[in-house]
Amino acid sequence: METGGGNSLPGVGQDATKRKVCYFYDPEIGNYYYGQGHPMKPHRIRMTHALLAHYGLLGNLQVYKPNPARDRDLCRFHADDYVAFLRSISPETQQDQMRALKRFNVGEDCPVFDGLYPFCQAYAGGSVGGAVKLNHGHDIAINWAGGLHHAKKCEASGFCYVNDIVLAILELLKHHERVLYVDIDIHHGDGVEEAFYTTDRVMTVSFHKFGDYFPGTGDIRDIGYGKGKYYSLNVPLDDGIDDESYQSLFKPIMGKVMEVFRPGAVVLQCGADSLSGDRLGCFNLSIRGHAECVKYMRSFNVPLLLLGGGGYTIRNVARCWCYETGVALGVEVDDKMPPHEYYEYFGPDYTLHVAPSNMENKNSRQQLDEIRARLLDNLSKIRHAPSVQFQERPPDTEFPEQDEDQEDADERHDPASDMDVDGSKHPDETSRKPCSNNIQNEAQKVGGDHAKVAEPMAEDVSGPKASDVSSMAIDEPGSVKAEQQDTQNKLPETPVFAHQKP
Repeated sequence: METGGGNSLPGVGQDATKRKVCYFYDPEIGNYYYGQGHPMKPHRIRMTHALLAHYGLLGNLQVYKPNPARDRDLCRFHADDYVAFLRSISPETQQDQMRALKRFNVGEDCPVFDGLYPFCQAYAGGSVGGAVKLNHGHDIAINWAGGLHHAKKCEASGFCYVNDIVLAILELLKHHERVLYVDIDIHHGDGVEEAFYTTDRVMTVSFHKFGDYFPGTGDIRDIGYGKGKYYSLNVPLDDGIDDESYQSLFKPIMGKVMEVFRPGAVVLQCGADSLSGDRLGCFNLSIRGHAECVKYMRSFNVPLLLLGGGGYTIRNVARCWCYETGVALGVEVDDKMPPHEYYEYFGPDYTLHVAPSNMENKNSRQQLDEIRARLLDNLSKIRHAPSVQFQERPPDTEFPEQDEDQEDADERHDPASDMDVDGSKHPDETSRKPCSNNIQNEAQKVGGDHAKVAEPMAEDVSGPKASDVSSMAIDEPGSVKAEQQDTQNKLPETPVFAHQKP
């Protein structure tokens, strides 16, 4: 492996600078199983981890086992009754809760399986934990089990039950005036966009397949509402987009976003279903092309949270997220794959990279130019973000104490094993006070008059009042856009997943 300048991007930032990178992994995550025939396979996270171990990347990371998100953590965004339902439902009890299953959109794309709630707690805990680390000095945090961007406040959607991304952004907003969310999954990041559709403190940018495709949202005309107008950007793409075409949009748009929005932290959802050859996708990106987005966002030297998402050709998902972990570290990973326990998945070539296909790129140069011009014009209408310092902030998320019978919290595991997780808590995590679970009370306490709003889509995490900022609250959604399509498609077993996925 070569370290250093292999990932540099002249003129943007000193990308070869060593970063303080942490990585969240629960060794149980690969044991969860959505069911026979379901394309979402948590096993891909274990495969990714095995590659990281055998490439020797784990030795360069601070590795943590996530603390499971608790009810009150999840309820910072999700409705109490929805969280209670997820906690109580099981394959044995689901027949007695048919009305609730329908109400919360659980049962088909989002099936009930053994350990559903601990699974949600684990992946959400990793994303919130990553946000906490970024708030306390880390440069990059990684949770490949996260990125489930379709979940809504009161319902599951597209294989997603809990929206760990929204929860992580809420945590970041405690320390940062503005947070940028970028989504390179093939599907529109609808759950995250909807949560922050009416605020100017979170900008959401989604690059996705648009047309007759799940979830049916993400039109270029969807730009935000109220104070959030122009703070939602949607980049609608067609089948077969390749690396060159993708980057002709990604870099100019994201460069302008970073210039005008000036986020304090960035969340990048790295859904791998936008790769060529994905079981459910229709794009033609190479792993290097996909990772170029990570390199570019890393080059701005802003705290960066990397999350997983979709990806259904699991050998390519593992390849991609392994390579992107190397990008986060500033390491160029060898193409020749080292032998490991899942080596047979990667035959016959046993290499990290795979060639894109020869599928037609239906995105014409004219279409791409028009999309780019329109979005850059929208961005020109945003007032450049002022430099405002927080005077006070909400308390950090509290993490539970270790069990007394747990092994020494200061002992690091063997980096080459599947259990190489650091269960110890960061020094800043030992004295945290619990967050208020009452949105209105916390809004009044932290946001002052700016935060006197009706129930928002996401918990209000407003900053202090400032004369040069019109509002720093997560605002009332008002007439937030309605869902554009029914997410409960009744189709046969195999096609039912053709459009519904993270």
